[in-house]
Amino acid sequence: MTTSLEVRDLAYAYPDGTQALFGVDLTVARGERVALLGPNGAGKTTLVMHLNGILTAGHGGVTVAGTPVRKDTLKEIRQRVGLVFQDPDDQLFMPTVRDDVAFGPANAGLRGEELEHRVKDALDRVGMLEAADRPPHHLSFGQRRRVAVATVLAMEPEILVLDEPSSNLDPAARRELAEILRSLDVTVLMVTHDLPYALELCERSLILSDGVIAADGPTRTLLADADLLAAHRLELPYGFAIPVERG
Repeated sequence: MTTSLEVRDLAYAYPDGTQALFGVDLTVARGERVALLGPNGAGKTTLVMHLNGILTAGHGGVTVAGTPVRKDTLKEIRQRVGLVFQDPDDQLFMPTVRDDVAFGPANAGLRGEELEHRVKDALDRVGMLEAADRPPHHLSFGQRRRVAVATVLAMEPEILVLDEPSSNLDPAARRELAEILRSLDVTVLMVTHDLPYALELCERSLILSDGVIAADGPTRTLLADADLLAAHRLELPYGFAIPVERG
């Protein structure tokens, strides 16, 4: 098994003294899709911001595809770990979709045919190639989220980190995004409160609560444990039942 992400004994306190992480340990294999679940204030955002060096560990550390996250490796790490923000408008700022998707690779030094190929491939993977010359603000919210994913895929990351990918999507856009994520040959860490979406897309889930990993296992098993969910302020939608696996 090749490891994409390894987090060992990661602890972090903010400058005001608030301790957000208390020793997080987790490993994600290459090609896995893993959901990171947890209540508000659990430390999910803080953990994610360590994965590409936005925050520096107070103790312990993070390794991406064998490379430790340090000041001297940040350029490499930020190409390997792609973050897709909850609001795509935080990620799209250029005049056209093509320009937005080209921005990262161009800053990394790509030019000419290689850059154009990278842009076309990323847009094709999310079904947005025909929108290449359109202004992002003319697209629907779901389309903008797909373009935001493309901006990260254009960097050919080792890990795709998605922050609440299903939020504010209508049912059709939600389904389309799920189909795209299933088609990608990349490691995915999906931060979400949308438990059915986690069940749909991720065989494995982690529950982060009070700054530690409180549970790690098959998504179906975790979501079927009502006491576990209640203990960590997680709830399935009203009337939603975990499908029974038949042998």
